[in-house]
Amino acid sequence: MLDFSHGSNMFDFLMHCVGEKRMSTPKVFESEYRFCLILWENEPIKSTELAKLCEAELGWKKATTYTVIKRLTEREVIKSENAVITSLVTKEEVQTAEVEEVVEKTFAGSIPQFLAAFTRSKKLSKKEIDEIQKMIDDYKES
Repeated sequence: MLDFSHGSNMFDFLMHCVGEKRMSTPKVFESEYRFCLILWENEPIKSTELAKLCEAELGWKKATTYTVIKRLTEREVIKSENAVITSLVTKEEVQTAEVEEVVEKTFAGSIPQFLAAFTRSKKLSKKEIDEIQKMIDDYKES
């Protein structure tokens, strides 16, 4: 059974899951995230091919794709070498940074408050509860 009464233990556990790279993960905004989803699925990829995929999947003009490539390259989210685009951060790192920002901004950093709010609006399945419990148990053993 999950026990959230010890907030600091849960916080430590989730911060362990987040890892140390979280502080250095650059911010990726909504439209950039959708772009990154395409990149992560297809990398390494030539910028011309990426522009075609962004046009097909996002409805972007080629110039928009190249602007996003430039912006994300400057922020060190991706790199472009000889017109071949690859990511410098993983999907998981971006998702973790986003979740951490929401928890910090909305719940004053309180993991128990975040989980309580989340579970009020979404019923966890037994499988999800078991997965979370396994993460907690694995954390306690490490």
